[in-house]
Amino acid sequence: MTISLNQVGKRYNYDWIFRRFSFTFTGTGHYAILGANGSGKSTLLQIISGHHHHSEGSIAYQSAEGKTLPQDQFFRHSAIVAPYLELVEEFTLEECFGFHLHFKSFLPGLTPKEIAQTVGLEKAWRKQVRNFSSGMKQRARLALAIFSDVPVLLLDEPCTNLDADGVSLYQQLISKYCSNRMVIVSSNEEAEYGFCKERIHITDYK
Repeated sequence: MTISLNQVGKRYNYDWIFRRFSFTFTGTGHYAILGANGSGKSTLLQIISGHHHHSEGSIAYQSAEGKTLPQDQFFRHSAIVAPYLELVEEFTLEECFGFHLHFKSFLPGLTPKEIAQTVGLEKAWRKQVRNFSSGMKQRARLALAIFSDVPVLLLDEPCTNLDADGVSLYQQLISKYCSNRMVIVSSNEEAEYGFCKERIHITDYK
């Protein structure tokens, strides 16, 4: 997968969040978008994901087979973790995973129950999401994204609400399941992006 941004900018009303951002994300690279809170790094990740539209410039997506993908089809090839993306509160974890499987399959050889066990949520299998702690919800978000069988992972502040054990789990999941996939992390915490070899400072595009 290749994601090419050419002179991309985003503004709200008359205020530019960033401008003239040009970069190409390729293959199985691991990238960090860095910046202070409110600097625009999450906005850039949302534009890459297709959740937000850019105000200027262009974005092109190309599959590993060399086919151009429309922006509104990129979601089929990616998964995203973000604190602002809500889970369905009325679902149990079992139902949450089952609903997810209507849109994306999990990595081969893993059942939903095994995934729940891997992220420490096996005892919450039939518990409603509304009764989860914030840390449990974040573990569920990570599971749904990291175990999706897609070539691109977009991680926006992925350790939000996680304790030390949760952060350690996140790092283990990245190491074990993400070496052969593109990963783009929006963060200002070293624990979240330490594995990324390429780092982009959003303040360079103000």
